[in-house]
Amino acid sequence: MRKLYETREISCQPYLDQRPGTAGLRKKVTSFKQPHYLQTYIEAIFRTLRMPADSSLIVGGDGRYFSLEAIQIIAEIAIAHGVRQIITGIDGRLATPAASYLIRNRGAAGGLLLTASHNPGGPDGDFGVKFNTASGGQAPESLTEAIYANSRTINRYSTCDLPDLPLSATGTYQFGQLSLEVTDSAADYADQMEGLFNFEKMRDYLGSGHRLAFDALHAVTGPYAREVFCRRLGAPDDCILHSEPLPDFGGFHPDPNPVDAAHLVDLANSPQAPDLIAASDGDGDRNMILGPGLMVSPCDSVAIMLAHASRVPGYTRGIAGVARSMPTSRALDQVAASMDIPCFETPTGWRFFCNLLEAGLIDLCGEESFGTSSSHTREKDGLWAVLFWLNLLAELRQPVGDIVADHWGRFGRHYYQRQDFFIENLDAAQTLINELGAGLAGLIGQSVGGATITQASDFCYEDPVDHSHSSHQGLSVECSDDSRIVYRLSGTGTEGATLRIYLEKYINDAGKLAMPLGQTLAPLADRAAALARIEHYTGLSRPTAAI
Repeated sequence: MRKLYETREISCQPYLDQRPGTAGLRKKVTSFKQPHYLQTYIEAIFRTLRMPADSSLIVGGDGRYFSLEAIQIIAEIAIAHGVRQIITGIDGRLATPAASYLIRNRGAAGGLLLTASHNPGGPDGDFGVKFNTASGGQAPESLTEAIYANSRTINRYSTCDLPDLPLSATGTYQFGQLSLEVTDSAADYADQMEGLFNFEKMRDYLGSGHRLAFDALHAVTGPYAREVFCRRLGAPDDCILHSEPLPDFGGFHPDPNPVDAAHLVDLANSPQAPDLIAASDGDGDRNMILGPGLMVSPCDSVAIMLAHASRVPGYTRGIAGVARSMPTSRALDQVAASMDIPCFETPTGWRFFCNLLEAGLIDLCGEESFGTSSSHTREKDGLWAVLFWLNLLAELRQPVGDIVADHWGRFGRHYYQRQDFFIENLDAAQTLINELGAGLAGLIGQSVGGATITQASDFCYEDPVDHSHSSHQGLSVECSDDSRIVYRLSGTGTEGATLRIYLEKYINDAGKLAMPLGQTLAPLADRAAALARIEHYTGLSRPTAAI
């Protein structure tokens, strides 16, 4: 009979498909449940990291299907590699920004986050594992590539037998040399937020008849939202929708956007619309902001945050700089220029912001895919963004729509839309990108759809902190009518490929700031489809989704 806690080695065959994407390794649950699949990937992480003896590790995630089994497996491998403390949340749930905070606050060697972010959950859904470094930020590409290289050579892994871990209540438990701490991460997170925002003013705002609706989509943020909005800000319990975390997210696609959360758009357009409507995603790092009659574009949201940052207690000291991903609209650039602070343009992927944050070069950052955050953490933070907007409403005492309209009146409007084309054949998608990229230089000077192409480039990035290079990060086409098209293949799916086309047109004519989005961007969408010959390569005549 095997003894508890006794390290042993298990022989296996390496898997060759464990290359992490922009935010860790994401696969179908069925892939992770293959014999030794998760174990070999975790072994590759530990072999690559070579953590110091007696390290602490944060382990947890969004509570999706297979999470509890994964935490048990990880703990058994971790103790075999000398980890002496694991910190997790109740039922193993940790929102991604809360996990990042715990890593930094507890001085952990890093964190293993079990999430596939906004992807669907359940037995037929997706699962994911990503490693965050001791800074709390996502692992850099050099580290994830080293993990991938190790994963291709794994033919044995070290593990041991542990009793079933008690995760249902807070406490500290000892298993041989391993200390397991189950913490109330929602309370820890709320304490941090109280240091950034004016809770007294927000309590007064909500107590004077203004209403909030926050949809947790049966994902990880339900307990966090209840702690922050109900217990600490005095909002009624029924302001939190779909608050109970479920392994399959209750059938929701936990992605806060107007397609997958169309019911919130309907609420915003109804006579019963609350003053602020918001949602977060599976692991709590994305956000959607709505007010009566409108959804705030994520690109506009981060720009408006910067314009009003001095009104929020945690940012009255000033903003050193800001950053956005390359496909994100240039609305943030306009505000940064007016404040005479730098605005960095990075590739898609939150990890590219982490070096800038760690070096103190930026205090605010955002991306078009509904992610926004600041120097308070090293991950994007959905609830933080909602609190920022709630603090603005409490300060300005204006409706969301008036705040947005005032911003456009001052800085102009960047009409913006992302069109997604889901392509089952990955090779066809890659061929489209390759052919378009090869012909970029020849596009300059061409007249297309009533405008002249002035610039066409394949975006490459040199990190200003560590001077690492990232090439082929998206194709950008700029035109003489203040419009821009960006083409990029997404790295967050688990099947096929998604071609993402980002459409942006800047208008600074007061009489044209309220034109319908679709009408304004339709000619640019036609231009984008023609330039890339989308139907020729994919057979698709229209996008799968427009966000």
